[in-house]
Amino acid sequence: MKIKVFTILMSLAFIVGAFSQSNLNNYKYIIVPKKYDFLKETDQYRLNGLTKFLFEKYGFLTLMDGDNYPDDLLKNRCLALNSNVINDSGIFKTKLKVELKDCADKVVFASDIGETREKDFGKAYNEALRNAFISFEAISYKYEPKENKVSGIENQELQKEPEILKEEKMTEVIPVEETNVGAVAAIAAIETAISPSDDKNVSDILYAQVTENGFQLVDSTPKVIYKIMETGLSKVFVVDGKNGILYEKDGNWILEFYEGNILKQETLNIKF
Repeated sequence: MKIKVFTILMSLAFIVGAFSQSNLNNYKYIIVPKKYDFLKETDQYRLNGLTKFLFEKYGFLTLMDGDNYPDDLLKNRCLALNSNVINDSGIFKTKLKVELKDCADKVVFASDIGETREKDFGKAYNEALRNAFISFEAISYKYEPKENKVSGIENQELQKEPEILKEEKMTEVIPVEETNVGAVAAIAAIETAISPSDDKNVSDILYAQVTENGFQLVDSTPKVIYKIMETGLSKVFVVDGKNGILYEKDGNWILEFYEGNILKQETLNIKF
């Protein structure tokens, strides 16, 4: 019985490790914060610098938050995972865990807890962090770009598109590039060609892409039309560079802004 239980546990560990590896391999960069919430100072005890060093040790391209980011990362923040260290220490033990979140703030990977009974804070945090990073040893990370960022259903529709365009006597076929922006642009162009809107009060479809403090809204070009920032209210955003706000009302997104002393409204067609 003990042998069977051990075999099952080993199999589960292998499956989880393989799944984690596959997940992490889809991301090109790791971003490390300059300060952790449970510490008072930037890079206190050199813990943030040690985090960067350990990620690089296991083969990750690692950047500190606020560094000069590469061009591909500036265009697509979803190429990176944001790292964080969680402090779960008790009275007698220092316990740290490493978390990686994607651009939608979803946890993609969490390490095992690294712990130590060391009393000195500096030594304890460093030792616990190194122990937590042992979880990365079995991953054998290697960046593998996704061949197609479009979902299976969307991909099928895109493959059918040339026939639809032919039936509609349209000659232009929109190629799908191997980037998020390319896929968004292609889908937007297809939707516009097949189902043009007759409502002139509704803007063309805008696609929301996650940013650090909200979203950017891009059209089918793709071109950034608006940058919106989160507020303390649900579904209410401040519009960057425009004297106005964006909010949801009766299922519609309303852009409300002033031009001079005149208050204007515009209905936006946004896909989040």
